Amino acid sequence: MCASSSGKAHKPVLVILGPTASGKTSLALAAAQQIDAEIISADSRQIYRELTIGSAKPAEAALMSVRHHFINEKTIGEPFTAGDFASQAHERILDIHLRGKDAIVAGGSTLYLEGLLKGFADLPPGDPEIRRELVAELEKYGSEKLYERLVRLDPRQASTLDPTKTRRLMRSLEIIAISGRTVTELQQFRKNPTLTFLTYGLSMPRSQLYERIDRRVDEMIISGLVEEASYLYKKYYSLLKTEKAAALKTVGYQEIFDHFDGLTSFEQAVTLIKQHTRNYAKRQLTFFKNRLNVNWVDAPGDLAATDALAAYCCRTLVEA
Repeated sequence: MCASSSGKAHKPVLVILGPTASGKTSLALAAAQQIDAEIISADSRQIYRELTIGSAKPAEAALMSVRHHFINEKTIGEPFTAGDFASQAHERILDIHLRGKDAIVAGGSTLYLEGLLKGFADLPPGDPEIRRELVAELEKYGSEKLYERLVRLDPRQASTLDPTKTRRLMRSLEIIAISGRTVTELQQFRKNPTLTFLTYGLSMPRSQLYERIDRRVDEMIISGLVEEASYLYKKYYSLLKTEKAAALKTVGYQEIFDHFDGLTSFEQAVTLIKQHTRNYAKRQLTFFKNRLNVNWVDAPGDLAATDALAAYCCRTLVEA
């Protein structure tokens, strides 16, 4: 068991990131237990109370044993952006430090992590007229056309999303139309955060990661993902086609909603969940490797390896 670092206000913050299903939750929990730390969840879906199975939330026992932030704090439809997370997580980390404890950031939401670790650029406010034009284009030509345009104008930004991310897609194009500069260009002028971070990323062979993803999806189905999706589909049906329901367009839910709409069979829906989750993991890795400063380590394969890696991360945090 490693000791916690001293109680100074700006001690380094341990960050554990990686693609979905790489073992971030287990590693963060093991590290937090070793140094009596609190966990800052950098997951844009786990913050919603209604999204449990499909968001792969930590087990209730884990939530009881270690204090977690940004889990079960919002209801579907409540706005919460990456900028909100970056500012609020920064404040909570400072509070944790003032209470003499360590904070561990764990998750895989790319913009949440980038905003916290690197700060955000001052992006122009939205323009209602430009947004209406983009919405009209989306409805007339589809998201693929808008995505193709972003690939031409800002390929680096486009690599962090796909045609299904319509809200971010339109915002990226809106910024270009307003400012004449891409998101990638504007992000060079970030406000630097006052905290320092020690960032570890979990890596494994792609074939192994995909096996883990497929296994996790099967476990989610067994655990009641379809029933959870059915509840959400009935309760929030009126929001499903609006921007207020971005959280419901998450991989794992959207495919089942499409099945409920008669667009796919159940077997096709499960296959698509696995495929889309693998695609998402690939985009996460691209983002982390291209836009963040990460110390990559081999993802642990069992409990003993998880505890050993947690001890290593804690030790390097104390020595930082």
